[in-house]
Amino acid sequence: MTMTSLLMFAGALLVAAGSPGPSVAALVARVLSKGARDVLPFLVALWIGEAIWLSFAVAGLAAIAESFHLLFVAIKWLGVAYLFYLAWKMWMAEPDLPGDSLPQSRSASKLFFAGLTVTLGNPKVMMFYVALLPSIIDLRSVTLIGWMELVATMLVVLVVVDLGWVTMAANARKLLKSKRAVRIANRASAGTIAGAAVVIATR
Repeated sequence: MTMTSLLMFAGALLVAAGSPGPSVAALVARVLSKGARDVLPFLVALWIGEAIWLSFAVAGLAAIAESFHLLFVAIKWLGVAYLFYLAWKMWMAEPDLPGDSLPQSRSASKLFFAGLTVTLGNPKVMMFYVALLPSIIDLRSVTLIGWMELVATMLVVLVVVDLGWVTMAANARKLLKSKRAVRIANRASAGTIAGAAVVIATR
């Protein structure tokens, strides 16, 4: 890949990843509700999901999507169901103040599953790799080395953007000074995650 192509890809991805969508909504809501301590499995799953979509685009997304259509539909609805479950749990959660105890840990595998299903079923991610990416890069000429360069560039951009969202959400969480504020934040987070599930379900 030429440096120009990689920079164009990085710039487009920076804009796409930096704008709020279902993945960002789920990430921010999770950090606001439970803190940032155990969020790494969720983040890794988001990045792996994007790498999968990028790889599909390079390998010929249309043919792959047609071959595995039912699998993608199943993953999408599993993700929707799990997001609604998380929203319900957040809505019903008892309001613990951030300083009262360490953030409640969750199963790493459950967080990873949630992140992966959110990304694989995210219409915003799909549209970026299906519609926008082919207009930026001639995917037919991408070699194995070129694919590795694209994945590395993607990871750098996503790590910077997503850690930025995590930092902002973690700082906002510190401002919660009463159980009432925590309850409002939990329920706002629940509404955000439920909204992300609706967006994924209706696309």
